Amino acid sequence: MNKMNCLWFFLLLGCGAGGAGGVLAQGYPSKSVRIVVGFPPGGGTDIATRAVAQKLTENFGQQVIVENRPGAASNIGAEFVARAAPDGYTLLMGSVSLSINPSLYAKLNYDALRDFAGVVHAVSAPFILVTHPSVPVKNVKEFIAFAKARPGQMNYATAGAGSGAHLFMELFSSMAGLQMISVHYKGQSPATVDVLAGQVPAQFDSIMTLYPMSKQGKLRAHAVSTLQRSPLAPELPTMNEAGVPGYDADAWFGLLAPAATPKDIIARLHAEVTKALQAPDLRERLRGIGATPGSGTPEQFTAMVRSEVAKWSNVVKRAGVRVD
Repeated sequence: MNKMNCLWFFLLLGCGAGGAGGVLAQGYPSKSVRIVVGFPPGGGTDIATRAVAQKLTENFGQQVIVENRPGAASNIGAEFVARAAPDGYTLLMGSVSLSINPSLYAKLNYDALRDFAGVVHAVSAPFILVTHPSVPVKNVKEFIAFAKARPGQMNYATAGAGSGAHLFMELFSSMAGLQMISVHYKGQSPATVDVLAGQVPAQFDSIMTLYPMSKQGKLRAHAVSTLQRSPLAPELPTMNEAGVPGYDADAWFGLLAPAATPKDIIARLHAEVTKALQAPDLRERLRGIGATPGSGTPEQFTAMVRSEVAKWSNVVKRAGVRVD
């Protein structure tokens, strides 16, 4: 084969590969898609993911299945997706824990920044600080005073060592000058069960699950974690307003794919999830549970994850938290 024929051969080969990628995206998805959640059923990430998955199933005409793979503050689910085939059929609904874990764990079997391709920032939702009604505090300032009077005696429940529930409370403790003891569970639901029973006096976790219980009088809610009040609970002050200046923590959720997933499939996923998040019924459903639909390009979401990794690295170092 002479040089000119070789040149045409490789040009045609390149065009063929590009064309195949376009055909792949046009035919995607041709089977069911699974979104992995690194937490047990019933928690904030699970609730929001199922709402999005239901709308995607309608839009795709293919079943979008939510698969719970809990454990190690979502690391088990994240590692599973990082090692999955990069074909768009196994995705991760990452949470703020994905940005916390790189600085929290001495060894991870995946890289939160290298092993995933961002698709879209799907949902934001504040956490809320709650106590059992038997605890004699009615607001954040009273909570701080109560805990300061009992250094090293006040317990709080978390969804696991290194979870958002753990680090949000550690951030609060460090900024308020508290010494509290974390009691770790395998997920938010079992943690909340013990707070409801009065076994543990306090919890800082998703507004999606804790706020309805506070409205029923089963828990007492004190403040939200974000700088803005929640439309679901406008009566609750922010931590910043309630006496902890500068406190700001967002329990975001975002869709990610394995890093080598073709860009045209990422673009298709981004378009479909964005379309789903713009649907009035889904927006209303999310707002009804205290969540706000996200937005932005895959690149913007990737940049957000990078900034969150840097932010929580500072929090982990300041709080002196480490999970081996």
